[in-house]
Amino acid sequence: MSAAPAPLQARVELLLPDWIDDAVDRQRRYLSDEDKVALAVELSRRNIDVGSGGPFGAAVFDHDGRVIGVGVNRVVPQTCSVAHAEMMAFMTAQTALGRYRLNEVGAMTLATSAQPCCMCYGASFWAGIDTLLIGARSEDVMALTEFDEGPLPADWIGELERRGIAVRRDLHRDAAREVLRRYGESGVAY
Repeated sequence: MSAAPAPLQARVELLLPDWIDDAVDRQRRYLSDEDKVALAVELSRRNIDVGSGGPFGAAVFDHDGRVIGVGVNRVVPQTCSVAHAEMMAFMTAQTALGRYRLNEVGAMTLATSAQPCCMCYGASFWAGIDTLLIGARSEDVMALTEFDEGPLPADWIGELERRGIAVRRDLHRDAAREVLRRYGESGVAY
């Protein structure tokens, strides 16, 4: 007699690390693009410093520069391949606003410590952002770590811009590269 298979999971839960609330000033207005990316890079740095995930951070901001949602890489701790920083930021912002399309309530910006991989790039179209701010480039990620960023269209920036998403990159690139370098040299995978 064989045992009945376990029931399918009816619930999925992804958690950000406990330190996240202390790292984000929800009252502050992040007015410049540089300030927004600086927060994403700081989240990525802290994530590896405390060992709570990989070297990526992201935040969603409203048109007034207030943080709506944040994310850090949680793939290994949550055993979930979609728990990338950008995806976590989209999900926390969507939960906070009660909307799957964020910019239905006003212009939204996603700031990332590194260029989105192919999955996060695709999610950017449907999450409802108007601006994408990027720290490190994908070539930095792949040169300094073991991460594979996956295939993107040759004109990935043009594709985003044709869909109404402005792109600005290389903001705090050196600081973002330093986090990636430290992670890559550590030999740790989390």
